[in-house]
Amino acid sequence: MNDPTRLLRLSWRGLKRDLRAGDVRALFVALALAVAASTMIGFFLDRLDRGLTRQAGQLLGGDVVLEQSRPFAADLRETLEAAGLALSDQVDMVSMVSRGDAFQSVSLKAVDDVYPHYGVSHISRGGEVEEVAAGPPRGEVWVAPRLAMLLDVEAGDRLRVGSGEFRVGAVIEREADPSAGFGSFNPRLMMHVDDLPATGLVQEGSRIEYELLAAGTAQAVEQVAPLLERLRGEGVEVRDVRQDRPRLGSALERADRYLSLAGLAAVLLAGVAVAMATRRYVERHLDTAALLRCFGASQRELVWIFVLQLLWLALAASLLGAVLGLVGQAALLALLGAVMPIELPPPGILPLGMGVFTALAVLAGFAGPTLLRLRRVSALKVLRRELDPLPASAWWVVIVAAGVFGGLLWLYSGDIALAMGLLFGGLAALLVLWGLGSALLALLARLCARLPRQTASHDGLWRALRLGGQQLARRRTASLGQLLAFATALFAMGMIALVRGDLLDTWQAQLPEDTPNHFAINIQPAERDDFESALAGAAESRSALYPMVRGRITAIQGQPPSEVVPEASRGDNALRRELNLTWSDELPTGNRLVAGEWFTPPSTSAAKGWLGAVAADPVAPISVESGLAERLGLTLGDTLTFTIGSETLQGRVASLRDLDWDSFRPNFYVIFPPGALEAFGHSYITAFHLDDGERGILRGLTRDFPAVTLLDVESILSRVREVLDQVTRAVELVLVFVLLAGVSVLYAALVASLPVRAHEAGLLRVFGAGDRLLSRIQGAEFALLGLASGLLAAVLAELAAAGIYMAWLDLAPRWHPALWAWLPLGGVLLVGGIGQWLSRGLRRRAPAASLGLLGET
Repeated sequence: MNDPTRLLRLSWRGLKRDLRAGDVRALFVALALAVAASTMIGFFLDRLDRGLTRQAGQLLGGDVVLEQSRPFAADLRETLEAAGLALSDQVDMVSMVSRGDAFQSVSLKAVDDVYPHYGVSHISRGGEVEEVAAGPPRGEVWVAPRLAMLLDVEAGDRLRVGSGEFRVGAVIEREADPSAGFGSFNPRLMMHVDDLPATGLVQEGSRIEYELLAAGTAQAVEQVAPLLERLRGEGVEVRDVRQDRPRLGSALERADRYLSLAGLAAVLLAGVAVAMATRRYVERHLDTAALLRCFGASQRELVWIFVLQLLWLALAASLLGAVLGLVGQAALLALLGAVMPIELPPPGILPLGMGVFTALAVLAGFAGPTLLRLRRVSALKVLRRELDPLPASAWWVVIVAAGVFGGLLWLYSGDIALAMGLLFGGLAALLVLWGLGSALLALLARLCARLPRQTASHDGLWRALRLGGQQLARRRTASLGQLLAFATALFAMGMIALVRGDLLDTWQAQLPEDTPNHFAINIQPAERDDFESALAGAAESRSALYPMVRGRITAIQGQPPSEVVPEASRGDNALRRELNLTWSDELPTGNRLVAGEWFTPPSTSAAKGWLGAVAADPVAPISVESGLAERLGLTLGDTLTFTIGSETLQGRVASLRDLDWDSFRPNFYVIFPPGALEAFGHSYITAFHLDDGERGILRGLTRDFPAVTLLDVESILSRVREVLDQVTRAVELVLVFVLLAGVSVLYAALVASLPVRAHEAGLLRVFGAGDRLLSRIQGAEFALLGLASGLLAAVLAELAAAGIYMAWLDLAPRWHPALWAWLPLGGVLLVGGIGQWLSRGLRRRAPAASLGLLGET
């Protein structure tokens, strides 16, 4: 038997004979589902990751983008060019343009002849949209469609920009390097950088952003990495294609995490199914192994024969799973493709390899320890059936399986702390479940034993429950194993469904029907009351009017920010620009305190204001957004100095807040108490909702308040709702795979217990039990197992969901009363239904045939 080819032939023949066995079918389905789930999500996330990397240069405008408020030095340019990087200059500012008596604020971008490094711009010169890999020529400007509409211009008209007049050459349908998010509410105007001097806009003190866009190979970028770090420390904002790839929205980020979580849940369930099915597979082949030992097979050859059988099975399951994974990722892309910020590349080969590796890892970890039992089979078992080798220790199986699954967790998450936390948390939960399961089984057996033995109307029901409970108690160890397997399956299905429901609820609550779809900015203090009165009768849903003061952080703890903040944050945009500051005596809607206490405004007269009330200690308590505090390394009690115009003002961090940046309401990094900022020049901002039939109100507001800027974000809001709707469908698609994996666990566990149940059914038939009574007893046993499993699964799902919400999905934990009803009920229906379906053949089998299975139990 030492011939490898012969071992392969024997294993293949043995597998073909086994294909009709229930445990082999369960193994095949479980492995196929594991590969399908991992490859589907792996293909999609891999395509997304490679797509973001490939397109990051285009979306950023280059492989490296440097930005500061003054022109870049010539020696810096020489260093970057010497490294092999091509350079392009760009200047950004906010300015006013005019045509006749019409004026409009614009976001002006001036580009050079090298623009763009990547991609093409889509423009219209009055006819068809064309693609151009260049910017406007000298003497010409390109305008956004919104600007063309506001000023009623088209290609060929002339616009005044500053002190210069330029011809409108084209309307920009899409820029080659579009900025993501809500960076600028002003419409775009693009011109050549050599035309800037003619505008007279570049003056001392002008708010201008100079950008140096560099493009080159990854090696060239790596070569200048030390230089980029030094520039960050000097306050230059550096955006690197390797680190500053465009991010998905919060909804898509949560969906990404949910997909990973669901994929791991499907792999775990498949592993449990493999473990249950392998146990039955090994028990069924003990006699075959004994015969092979009689024919001279060594222990090593015996193991290889059955290992090769399972490898053949894993190969076939991997091929089917890979096909299902490709189809699944195509369905995911069809659901999410419209909301992806980029075009995704074709699928790569890596996720396929990961899927096959996952199948082999699951097979080795969950089936390996049990399969080694065949190695200890004695040839004497042919004559003495009681000489079965002892089964592998349950705890040994659990430890090996947990180690393999922990490795997969680490591999897929890339976070060893998270993987180890989930692994050891899962093992602790298993110990708790073991104890709870033992207690619950004992309680069920005691309750069933106390059921009435004879009643007039429900004799058959009580009798079936009593006998079903007795059978569970009689084989307590086997029943406990099945209970834990069922509970794990129901827990995973319940938790994934639970997280899905809570994600949908969070997304729906994030954008209710009355979400603000208009912003009003630049409301002057003299107009505040009149504007608020005008809105009061027009918009039922609106935010408060928040005052806004522009101020820059110029010191932290009395030192320059670049000397205090972490090195990675020295080029943070919050330190390079003016922030919108506000004051409020109440915590704004959508804000949540995470540290410190909300300040109590001091009692003082309106005439003196806050500064007069605290002349002895002119440091205002302030509340800072928690993300900004984390980036800048701020803690409670730290002092910040703000420069507002030519004045300075100090604030001490009294609290930290979490904000809902997706709420479409005004949000602020820093909030002062009332009285601290009133002396400085300020305007007001608000957000409000108008239905489609109320849009005419905007004309009245524009007429009555011409200085107020009204921004319509309904199209953006509709786009976000579309994103959430499509993400919801993708989440539901993945849930189907988890449910199928859970059903495979139930199927495998019940298949593994069929010989025992067949033997018990034969004994009952010998003592006169009919088909109806057998059906009731088996149904009662399955229902009791399903009920107990559902209760255990509910406990575990509540605890696991709370931990995952807080640590991974950034959701507030919540209590789910309905879970305690539908998980036990689902357990009764699923376990009872599948069990009754699989047991239907046992009830038709002759008692002699059923008793003949005694050796397989």
